[in-house]
Amino acid sequence: MLMWNNPAFDDHEKVTLIHDVRSGLAAVIALHSTHLGPGAGGTRFWHYPDRDDAVTDALRLSQGMSYKNAMADLPMGGGKAVIIADAQATKTPEMLAAFGKAVEALGGQYVTAEDVGMSEQDMVRIAAHTTHVTGLPVQGEHSAGGDPSPFTAMGIYLGLAAAVQHRLGREDLAGVHVVIQGTGSVGGRLARLLARDGARLTLGDVDAKRAQALAAELGAEAVSADRIMSVPCDVFSPNALGAILDDHGIEQLRTQIVAGGANNQLARPEHGRILEENGVLYTPDYVLNAGGIISVAIEYLARQDGRIAEREEVVGRIEQIPNRLREIWSESESTGRTPSAVADAMARARLGRA
Repeated sequence: MLMWNNPAFDDHEKVTLIHDVRSGLAAVIALHSTHLGPGAGGTRFWHYPDRDDAVTDALRLSQGMSYKNAMADLPMGGGKAVIIADAQATKTPEMLAAFGKAVEALGGQYVTAEDVGMSEQDMVRIAAHTTHVTGLPVQGEHSAGGDPSPFTAMGIYLGLAAAVQHRLGREDLAGVHVVIQGTGSVGGRLARLLARDGARLTLGDVDAKRAQALAAELGAEAVSADRIMSVPCDVFSPNALGAILDDHGIEQLRTQIVAGGANNQLARPEHGRILEENGVLYTPDYVLNAGGIISVAIEYLARQDGRIAEREEVVGRIEQIPNRLREIWSESESTGRTPSAVADAMARARLGRA
């Protein structure tokens, strides 16, 4: 498929296809916008049976990063990379080195970090070949850096609580029934934060044993991955892969609120309207899950200035996420546009694409 014919192509500035024969690296780096600064977004390590799907994923995710960074008031544009894994998920130091060199060759247009399938140690290996990498190990007790998933979970938790207050009129989360789809690094941390506040939890994951173990730890219920979307609840929180809110997915929902950290939850823009018509409050994913990119962006920008980023600065920015959501919901209610449409319009205006 020609890049320009891909439905996910949104006037992307640059899309780079990488093939390194010696290491076996096959990757895509998509730069959606550098209007606000270098395109920042993590690298995903994933197996795609059809490589066209990897390109589409990179395009969708990089656009989401442009919107996410703009709405988080970060001086960063939007980019995303995908390393195409084989069926055995083979990842070697040679592949990571080749990827680091590919990032360096872009001359700072793209800044990478952790995403699905990538670790802090992977970033260290990549950093041996480029300075345009973040999410590196923390340098002190009060410094920012390292694995961004705790900060992502923090932002989702704060935004979810704001959604509960906005739709349900509840000032606390005690007894609020939250269904969490995906109990990995973000979903698992979110579950622990909610359990601390006394929320009632139902957990589901493609790794059933992981969900069951977390449920046992927290006194929650675990259900199979194919049932999780149909469990009646107050809040459905998707924290796995995206595009789950399609016709079939929305038809299954029995909830008043959708608030989770998965990227690109809406399969198509019109699904935001369908959620609205079904009486479901949608929390735009790229606003809600910005905690991780806030952490790694502040880390990277501080390093460029020759200083160490402070955790306090990161947390302060994450604590603004509920206010951005309230602004979106308020405009949605006053204009009749969906929260997703309002958020997209705000982001595109900040990107000079209104």
